[in-house]
Amino acid sequence: MRTPFLIPAFMSAVLAAGCGPGENTVSPSSLSPAAVSAQPSQHANGAVAESPADAFFESLSSLCGRSFAGTLAVFNETDIESFGGAAVMHVRECSKDQIRIPFHVGENRSRTWVITRVGDGLRLKHDHRHQDGTSDALTMYGGDTVADVTGTPQRQEFPADAQSKAMFEAGGLAVSVDNVWAIEVDPGRQFAYELKRPNRHFRVEFDLASEVAAPPPPWGSQ
Repeated sequence: MRTPFLIPAFMSAVLAAGCGPGENTVSPSSLSPAAVSAQPSQHANGAVAESPADAFFESLSSLCGRSFAGTLAVFNETDIESFGGAAVMHVRECSKDQIRIPFHVGENRSRTWVITRVGDGLRLKHDHRHQDGTSDALTMYGGDTVADVTGTPQRQEFPADAQSKAMFEAGGLAVSVDNVWAIEVDPGRQFAYELKRPNRHFRVEFDLASEVAAPPPPWGSQ
């Protein structure tokens, strides 16, 4: 049975750097579909087919303006004792090249997932702010999709990039340099955010069939 996703402000480090008080996961999750190339293919008539990254971005864009409540699907035993506020994601800002998704946990409005088109793929960054709108010391970490390794129209994976690894090392979070984040969109059914690394798996899922009221703006928004 999935657990309603409740988590306090101090757990921002868990979602931020993917580190938490314990490292042994307790809820198994099925693996993603076989990865396919994110490079566009060409039809017999010469037309360029839509790439998996483009199809994924369009699916995510179709949710713009909508909000959904989350449940914790995969977590550590010690996470269970740390819940303290309802989780809501809001696909708040969309352009042809970028989508911003604030992720609120209780009264904590510090986190925004930022998905941007880059070349033939996508980039995920985590924008973390303080209540006064200033940037957190640990912010804008993430990575880019990797062609021929990850990427389907339903799931995109983002291994930590060099900038993020350097930030983790400098902040004493070397365990997080192997982080791989993923976002899944199954239109009409589910949105999921996931973090994986050796001995760590964290996943929160949102039911796209049950829309909720939009939350307040994230900290630092205009």
